[in-house]
Amino acid sequence: MSLDREIAGLSCRQVLSALGDYVDGELAADDRAAVDAHLRGCAECERFGGAIGAMVGALRRGLPVEPTADLAARLAARLADEP
Repeated sequence: MSLDREIAGLSCRQVLSALGDYVDGELAADDRAAVDAHLRGCAECERFGGAIGAMVGALRRGLPVEPTADLAARLAARLADEP
């Protein structure tokens, strides 16, 4: 996944950094609309964001969450890349 692709005025990196606030419903309306537009145009961010959103939703509902092996590997790789 290239984090430098820009779609709808936001790079994938910007969308990923806003994902927590997006999932929590804490983005301003215009910021949320920008993330929504990016997600509609970026299949990779939409898949990743959807998986994260489902996991966060399940955690909030108190359900046991078992990420797929692919998601766990991608999360670990992404976290390893962060400073």
